[in-house]
Amino acid sequence: MDFDIIIKNGTIIDGTGRDRFYSDLGINNGKIDVIANLNNNTSKTNIDATGLVVTPGFIDMHTHSDVSLLDNPEGESKIFQGITSEVIGNCSYSPFPVGKSGSFTYSPYVIGPPNTDDDSDQWNDLNGWASFHESRGIGMNLIPQVGQAALQYAVGAIEKRSVSKEEMKEMQTLLIEAIEQGAFSITTGLSLYPSGYMSTNEIITLCKVLNKYTNVFYATHAREINDNGIEEAIKIGLEAEIPVQYSHIALVDQNQHGKAAEILQIFEDATTKGLDITYDVYPYTAAQGGLNQSIPGWAQSGTLNDYMNRLGDTNIRKKIRKEVEDGILGTPSWKSWIIANTPHKNADKIIGKSVHEIAIDRGIDPAETVLQLEEESYGTVSAVIHNRIEEDLQYFLAHPLGMYGSDGVAISPKGKYSSEKHHPRFYGTYPRILGHYVRGKSILTLEQAIHKMTGKPAKRLNLKNRGVIKKDAIADITIFNPETISDKATFEDPHLVSEGVTDVLVNGIPVITDGKHTKLLPGKILRRNSD
Repeated sequence: MDFDIIIKNGTIIDGTGRDRFYSDLGINNGKIDVIANLNNNTSKTNIDATGLVVTPGFIDMHTHSDVSLLDNPEGESKIFQGITSEVIGNCSYSPFPVGKSGSFTYSPYVIGPPNTDDDSDQWNDLNGWASFHESRGIGMNLIPQVGQAALQYAVGAIEKRSVSKEEMKEMQTLLIEAIEQGAFSITTGLSLYPSGYMSTNEIITLCKVLNKYTNVFYATHAREINDNGIEEAIKIGLEAEIPVQYSHIALVDQNQHGKAAEILQIFEDATTKGLDITYDVYPYTAAQGGLNQSIPGWAQSGTLNDYMNRLGDTNIRKKIRKEVEDGILGTPSWKSWIIANTPHKNADKIIGKSVHEIAIDRGIDPAETVLQLEEESYGTVSAVIHNRIEEDLQYFLAHPLGMYGSDGVAISPKGKYSSEKHHPRFYGTYPRILGHYVRGKSILTLEQAIHKMTGKPAKRLNLKNRGVIKKDAIADITIFNPETISDKATFEDPHLVSEGVTDVLVNGIPVITDGKHTKLLPGKILRRNSD
């Protein structure tokens, strides 16, 4: 029997959590055809996996590559990690539906600026966004979710107020449209705005229209990064009767440090009540987000101009400044907030410095520094925040309810975003887990880690023929050296691709061969209940 591709002599970890085994793989027409000894067979392409591990392609459960592949279709930051599919539309922001303004609304902190050619005019809904991406070509699969903030912008409900009955009905209609076009879930970003303006009960009302759909779930960037935020997510899941995916779990308040086991007990208790709840996590003790997350939500109500006008009002500014000083996400340690990206005219003198250092340079306090930076950059400053501890992180990485998500973007070391100081998770998440935490610290077995990267997210997404090596599965495959796989990106030098991944197939097409990108773009937009 002849094959398109034979992968020979590999150590196969199939994504189910079962023990590794040794075999060859025969691939035809983009699918795994045979798992057996193929010494007597021929193929157009042979891959020698001697000494290497062969796994399903990794599924990145939490990303913001909603539009970045329009600029960097190869997505080297992700494909060199072994990632073959990315879940987009997280934290309430998605590039569809398009709002009344005629272009999609995005957050500069999570999905990057739109393409310079104003590609947002090319689509109105998920179908249009998908067609546009596939017509241009993408190097990996994208798995769409619909963002709650996108729905709010689409109907004009972006102020700090209750949603009207008419707006709720319109959002529900747009949500159903996106789900029926293939979106896998709805996402919220409740510490971001306008997402955070909606109450718990309003979110429940919005989500209830989804419980008639099989396997649709609720993915949430929580309102509070503590047990209150988790309890809200559980309440929404139970009352709306849909599963919950809790995004980028972490304990960032110093008073919560060391309590990972207590936090996950809340998850475990919820499962005994019948809730299907899981979470994702990335392997770093620092986050990245907008500096505006330290600004009270009421100050950001409405448009960006409204926000800037409040900062310019002396009396309102005093109130905002006091709340920034007191802290919203726990007492802020401004030495740990490092400016990562800003359009500021003196960006080169700001990026890489902490808010504390900039405050000293300017001779003012940190709270006033935050307000000045927001004004000078028109609300588009992002920072890396060092606010977690290793003990909690390792517990979250190893727990059975968890899977992994980079919270990053598919970009290129030489592309449009290469001058920006991104979080190293963009380039290093999966190799860091496999190299540092599996090989180095042995906090879980290789089989367990691969399951969390493949079979477990595939189950959450109901992808029946991805995330596992079995006959007739789609040939999304990653091959790596277990002795050398490692992350290279750092906070100081974040645009370094990871090492150790030798070969990657996307839909049966080689995208990485012998550690080099083939420049082929076989990725697809996956739809709910698809393969």
